[in-house]
Amino acid sequence: MVLRFSKMHGAANDFVMIDDREGRVPWQDYVLMSLLAARRTGIGCEGVILIQNSTRADFRMRFLNPDGTEVDLCGNGARCAAWFAHKIGAAPKTMTMETSCGLLDAELLDACNVKVWMPEPTARSYGMVVHVDGRRIEGDYINTGVPHFVVRTENAEAVDVVGLGRALRLHSAFAPEGVNVDFVTQRDADHLGIRTYERGVEAESGACGTGAVAAAVTAVEAHSGTLPMAIRTGGGFILTVDADWRNNRCTGLTLAGPVKEVYHGEIDLSALTD
Repeated sequence: MVLRFSKMHGAANDFVMIDDREGRVPWQDYVLMSLLAARRTGIGCEGVILIQNSTRADFRMRFLNPDGTEVDLCGNGARCAAWFAHKIGAAPKTMTMETSCGLLDAELLDACNVKVWMPEPTARSYGMVVHVDGRRIEGDYINTGVPHFVVRTENAEAVDVVGLGRALRLHSAFAPEGVNVDFVTQRDADHLGIRTYERGVEAESGACGTGAVAAAVTAVEAHSGTLPMAIRTGGGFILTVDADWRNNRCTGLTLAGPVKEVYHGEIDLSALTD
C-alpha cells in the first residue's frame, strides 16, 4: 500500500501527517505504525497523525506514538492537525476536531501559527514527592489531556532529561500508565523554559504542547506565574499558553504557536516489512 504523507513540526515537535478520510491506513497494526515512525528505517517522527472522518466534528485527529500505540491527545499535534486538515480541505480556518479526549476547537491565526483550545486539566496533585536513586524529587502532577509530572529546577539545561526523565516516567507512583516528565525553569512571572521526557517517544522531545500547558497551569496555580505565559521549548521555539482565571483555577486554556510543513512524499508500507 502506497500512502501520501506530509512531514510537519509544531515548535520542533515533529509528525507524519496522513489524510485517512478514506479509512485505508491500518492504524491498529502498531508494529507497522512503529516501523513507519522509526527514525533510521522509516520516515521518522514523534507521532503519526491521521486525519479521519467524524460525525461529531469537522474531522477526527487520531494520534499514534512512535511505538505505534494510540494516545488521547498531543497539543502540538492538534495544532499541526488543524493546519493540515485545512490544507486538504477537511476543515475551515476555524474548526472543531474530534480527539480521544473529546472535541477541541482550533483556529489558524495566520499562515504559520495555530491556536487550539485545550481540555480542562484534571487530577492535580501539587507538591508531590517521589524518590529516585536515593534522591528526593518534588513536582506537580496534572493531566492536561495526558498525564504530566512537572519538576521545577533552577537550570533545565543542566538536567539529565533522559536519565532522570526515564526514571520518573517509569516510577511506581505513576503506574500503570506512566507519565510525561517536564523540567521547568521559571525565567520570569510570564516566561518559562521547558524540556520534556515524553512517554511513547521514550526520549527527550523537541517540544510538548500538553507539557507546555501543564507547566503554565502549575506555575500559575501553585507558584508565582502569570498569564499569558510564554514557554521556550527545548527546540528553541516559543509556545503561548493563555486561560481564564476563575476560582483559583485556569479554565478555557489555549495553546498557540508555530507550525510548519517541512516536506511531503509517498511511502510504500509493504517495503517497511520486507
